Amino acid sequence: MLARTLDDTMPADIVADATSAPSMHNAQPWRFRYGRSSGTFTLRADFDRAMPEADPSTRALHLGCGAALLNLRVSAAHRGLAAVTRLLPDPSDQAMLASVRLYDATRKPQDAVLAGLHRAIRNRHTSRYPFDDLAIPEDVRVLFADAALAEGAEFSFLPSPHLETVLELIRDAEGYDRADPAREAEQRYWIRDTKTEASVDGVPDYAFGPCDASGRATNRDFAGMAVLAGRTRVLFENRPQLALLSTSGDRPPDWLRAGQALERVLLTATLHDVSASFSTQPLEWPDLRWILRDPVFGRGHPQMIIRMGYGPAGPRTPRRPVDQVLTIEP
Repeated sequence: MLARTLDDTMPADIVADATSAPSMHNAQPWRFRYGRSSGTFTLRADFDRAMPEADPSTRALHLGCGAALLNLRVSAAHRGLAAVTRLLPDPSDQAMLASVRLYDATRKPQDAVLAGLHRAIRNRHTSRYPFDDLAIPEDVRVLFADAALAEGAEFSFLPSPHLETVLELIRDAEGYDRADPAREAEQRYWIRDTKTEASVDGVPDYAFGPCDASGRATNRDFAGMAVLAGRTRVLFENRPQLALLSTSGDRPPDWLRAGQALERVLLTATLHDVSASFSTQPLEWPDLRWILRDPVFGRGHPQMIIRMGYGPAGPRTPRRPVDQVLTIEP
């Protein structure tokens, strides 16, 4: 038993950090349980928050939960706790995605590198704003690749001409989405009008970002065909710095690893003042997802397209209260 677990403050604080992770449409499809006697967290998928139209395989749901799992591990390390993580510990229970058993550092050393990422957790936000044209230095790019590799994934920036191909796929997928009434309805379900509701999930209208005056933006336009009063039109970067996160396999364990790798990259980026957003549209269409691979050097399965650069960090988006996602057991 953890000697320091005298009350429920510590597990609640750790879960508050975990839920700062990104997820598709900010659906936050996770639940946590903490056992006092075992010092163990379990992470469970909340399939009521799945998106059967855009994410029928629940791949994106697993990525979001994997990102939350990485934050949980970072938070534990920051508090001087070591952790042993098991993915999919109960094959008979599809909702049980991971278990994390905590130990005092006197018995098992904590991960100092993970602990160092903690200060980035609450500062990491998705930015749907234009970035500068300043290139991310090569030594910083290497840090991102190393962060992904530490979680069993591959991260690389897209070279030309593959970048142009991927930009076309993003625009094609955005068009596919708008032509699909069911997907459009599913997306609208997760949009929040802050003038009429105090949201705890979903994408609030203040986080949409401006429109790209050139029509080349890689961000998903959550406004769809609607025209929002007061929304500005600006030019985004002409050649966005896009990176691809891939895994060797394409099953639930790989998706969880990809989510952890994604969040580790994002926290590392935050520490280096690099902002990020996502271009998930072509990943949600199987015929487009395969083409995302580099035709010469590509290998593995694409899991996420990340747009990175120097610019606004983006606004904080809402999170569900901890007492809605955490159950503490004896």
